[in-house]
This record gives sequence, structure tokens and C-alpha cells, in this order.
Amino acid sequence: MAHRPASFWEALDPADRALLERSGTRLSLPADRLLLAQGDDSDHLVVLQSGWIKVVAQSHAGYRALLALRGPGELLGEQAGLEGRRRSASLLTATAVGVLQLTAARFSAYARSRPSIAAALEQTLSQRLREADAQRTGITEPVPARLAALLLDLVERCGEPEPDGTGRRIGLPLSQDDLAGLLLTSRRTVSRVLEQWRAQGWVVTGRQSLLVVSVDQLKRLAFGG
Repeated sequence: MAHRPASFWEALDPADRALLERSGTRLSLPADRLLLAQGDDSDHLVVLQSGWIKVVAQSHAGYRALLALRGPGELLGEQAGLEGRRRSASLLTATAVGVLQLTAARFSAYARSRPSIAAALEQTLSQRLREADAQRTGITEPVPARLAALLLDLVERCGEPEPDGTGRRIGLPLSQDDLAGLLLTSRRTVSRVLEQWRAQGWVVTGRQSLLVVSVDQLKRLAFGG
């Protein structure tokens, strides 16, 4: 798997981390709380310091899709906040989180005057574009290959080894609807693939839980070989 780039927070120099911490407001929220709501006016952004957040969008028809998962060190709400637009998606806590909230005006001033903040912001925006491009180009790949790659990415980011050594459990509460949203496919298709993998002993699924038993089989499916 490709090496994951440094997060926004990791890319900052220590002096700029300290500056943002002095300038921001720390918040702690439990799981399943709304942090920012789709359609809201934008006057701030946040750095996720601990925990995981779901980026979700609701259609006019009422369908809610999971667009992305963001982990520790990532900058969130940056595009709407810096451009003064209404938020195009909501941020929902997937786990208990700690965040640093910053006003868009103050952050913009720092991004103009502090090279490490400007570089970290540029890296974040470039990464978001790469993610969007990869999602668009990957849509032509078969769903099993894309689901295998997604589960491997989640194992790398938040996998927790089972005490009995049977595999790695994805440490986030994700439904089959969530997985379908990340893959731009239907829940029915995801369910069918997971059912096949369960029968083959590659994964064990429960209600919003997923244990990857055979990483090697998923790697072969995702990347060939």
C-alpha cells in the first residue's frame, strides 16, 4: 500500500502548532454528535486532534451518503470556511473526538504569513483533489476490488489486532450503507460481496463491526498478484 502523506497537523512546524493551539478553542465531543451541519454559513474550521469524523452529505431526496472518513491531524471545513460558502457536507463524530476550532479569518491571516501553515494547507487541498480524482477514476473498477482496497486502507488507518490473533478489526462503527457511500455503489452490492467473503472466511461482520481475517486475500483482490 502507498505511504500515507503527513496530516495537516504533522506537516506544521512546532512553533506554528503552538500558535494555532493558542489561537483556537479546544472542544471535546462524544460519538455520534453533529460538529458542523450541511448548509450552515461558514466562519470557522477545525483541526481534528483525536478520534474520527464522518463527512456526510444529504440529498434533497433524503439519502445520506458517507463521503469520507477523517482521522487525527486532519484539517476539516477548510474549503467552505476559507471561501465563506455554505457547508456542502456535515461533520459527524464517528468516535469521541478532540478538536481545535479556529476562525476562518484568523487562520487565513496565518496561512498568508506563516510558511509552514501555508504549505500544510496547500498539501491538504492537493490531497483532497487527488482523493476526488481517485474516486472518479476508480468507479470503473469492479466493486470487490474497490471494497478490498477500502478495507485495507481502513485496516492501515485504524485497524486493531484481535487478542486471539485471528485478524484486524476496523476500529470504527461503519454500516454497510457507509461502505456503499464511500464506494459510490449500492448497499445491496456491498452486502453481496461481504456475504461471499464471509463464506470464504476472509472477513467476519457484525452490526457496524468488521474483522478482516485474511489481509493477503484482500491484497490479491485489490492489487492483483
